[in-house]
Amino acid sequence: MNQFNPFSLKTFFINRLSQGLLTQRKKQKQTQTKNKPVTVNIIAAVSILFLTSNFVSAAEAQTESGPVPTPVKTAQSKAGSENSTLIDSKISFAEYIENIKKEALKKGYSQSLLDSSFAQVKFYQRAVKADRSQPEKVETLDTYLPKRVTEWKIKRARKMFKKHRELLIDIGEKYSVQPRFIVALWGLETNFGRIMGNYNIISALSTLAYEGRREVFFKKQLWAALTILDQGHVTIDNMKGSWAGAMGQNQFMPISFTSYAVDGDGDGKIDIWNNQADVFSSMANYLKKEGWNDELTWGRQVKLPKDFDTSLAIPKNTGSRKNWLKAWRKTEKPLAQWQALGIRRSDGTNLPRVDIKAALVFPDDANGRVYLAYNNYKTLMHWNLSYYFVSSVGLLSDRIKFPPVQ
Repeated sequence: MNQFNPFSLKTFFINRLSQGLLTQRKKQKQTQTKNKPVTVNIIAAVSILFLTSNFVSAAEAQTESGPVPTPVKTAQSKAGSENSTLIDSKISFAEYIENIKKEALKKGYSQSLLDSSFAQVKFYQRAVKADRSQPEKVETLDTYLPKRVTEWKIKRARKMFKKHRELLIDIGEKYSVQPRFIVALWGLETNFGRIMGNYNIISALSTLAYEGRREVFFKKQLWAALTILDQGHVTIDNMKGSWAGAMGQNQFMPISFTSYAVDGDGDGKIDIWNNQADVFSSMANYLKKEGWNDELTWGRQVKLPKDFDTSLAIPKNTGSRKNWLKAWRKTEKPLAQWQALGIRRSDGTNLPRVDIKAALVFPDDANGRVYLAYNNYKTLMHWNLSYYFVSSVGLLSDRIKFPPVQ
């Protein structure tokens, strides 16, 4: 049964009122007799509209940023039915949180942890809106890169590299990751720690789990967030991040935190919000665990010969990470083979004569920028499955390296 919708009721009465007035006016003209006054009908309709307006205002008052949407029933996930709760269309956000807490208790989280973690939980309407919204303007890499890798960001990246050079070199050697890629990721994720988001993570994840479209995913992230709190790495008041639940200066989702975050300075806590050693070490550990090779760069922009067979490239839209990796394995070739197929560096010179495999990537299409992507490109795509994001990381890292920071 559908839940009562005050907005639909209000629209219904407006339409009926308009139809009623038009009908009575037609009767007046047809009969040319003195019609009965319509004042009573108008007063009645306006009274009803007043009542429904008050009802809507009360609904809006339930949250700090707008009305809670009518929950939608979600199907059980085949991949994790125990992490998926069927949201009844009548359940409120408060009731959903109580169910979450009961489920968390069964998973072994303490009552005191749950009481403190959910004490100030709130519904974020803005998070739901952001999750559902789609960009209206169509970007190309040529319009995207100048906005993401600006001259001021390049200058600041080089300045931050110089400021933290000693720490970055130590971490780079420990994890076998070039420091310039750590700084590039740091700059693009949070503007070097300046923009981390101010959403309470428990509230953001609870909101998106309740919304229902990706309940299984966000509930798993919620359990990981509770684990982080339980381990004492951060307090609930300081556990802030993006509307989607990404946290800290490196924007780790909670599961990424529990999988990759490390204590960089040995103080017993992992603080990716304030501690640079923890931030940089966690980023380097992520890259290393996902196959980074510090003997390689990320890729290079190249030129195609005339009438090149574009089917040799990875398709632009593969639908999933699994399909993308399958396409990578199918299309990658040694640089010597790409050279034989007519591909050259962006300046027209021959490709490097080294025994390295690469895959061909079109972030837009064959008429846009074209890249030969090395294995580290694949690691960056694990961080964020976006050609545009990876291209921006690569470009910024190159601008940190050349010319050398003095």
